[in-house]
Amino acid sequence: MEEQNNNQLQIELKEEVAQGTYANLAIITHSSSEFILDFVRVMPGVPKAGVQSRIIVAPEHAKRLLQALEDNIAKYERAFGPIRISEESPMPPLSVVKGEA
Repeated sequence: MEEQNNNQLQIELKEEVAQGTYANLAIITHSSSEFILDFVRVMPGVPKAGVQSRIIVAPEHAKRLLQALEDNIAKYERAFGPIRISEESPMPPLSVVKGEA
């Protein structure tokens, strides 16, 4: 990452990262100094699921992430309608708050 003279941050998105990683379960834990977000891919009929990515952030950044998600979900729903969460989904919920680490 490079910082330009006008205080704009240039962000590089590498090809292998740009493709993304699919996850359908998130396990969130925290301590007094950090939040840990483990993104997991659960496959139907497979008894074992692997963590695809782990992101560790400071509490302030976790709160900013929450605010950014709320803002983006509101924009999405204004454009495309409400997001419905099915109670009958065969997959576990995406956000499982596990509590203190």
